[in-house]
Amino acid sequence: MSRKPELRGRAARLARLLPTGGTRGQAARAPFVLLVVVLLGGGLIGLLVLNSALSEGSFQLDDLKQRTKELTDEEQALQRDIDAYSAPRALQRRARELGMVPGGDPAFLDPDGSVKGSPSPAPAAATPLVLAPEALTATSGSPSAYAEPSAPAPTSTTAGTSATPTPAATPTPTPTPGR
Repeated sequence: MSRKPELRGRAARLARLLPTGGTRGQAARAPFVLLVVVLLGGGLIGLLVLNSALSEGSFQLDDLKQRTKELTDEEQALQRDIDAYSAPRALQRRARELGMVPGGDPAFLDPDGSVKGSPSPAPAAATPLVLAPEALTATSGSPSAYAEPSAPAPTSTTAGTSATPTPAATPTPTPTPGR
């Protein structure tokens, strides 16, 4: 048989302070079970927060994709307007409306100051029709889809009439969504 050794001094005093071996195993299990339950509950709450943050990010991503699509459509509409206004036919029409005429043969100056070529004034056109920008926007009708600008406005006028641009001759801007 095994016999417990007798404790003396300091060891004996510590042995009296500690509970006996029968209840010691039960007391150690309760904090462990409580710790496991707290860790599992914290993990579940953490997963719930992570899931809701991911779904919120997904909604924001969808909104940003939609906004990008709208801005791309608007950019393309503006580019079509720029192309319509910078087309050669539209530039020629607008120049004639402002009273510009095609130039003749150019003359050049040499570094020594001598003139190469024969300078001549540009041919005079009929009385130019100059309209204020407000008049151009007032004559444009309702916005329509993109259309190639029409033929240039007439440059000569008859004795009692004046040339006025028609709404079809003025390029109309393409409507943009959201404005």
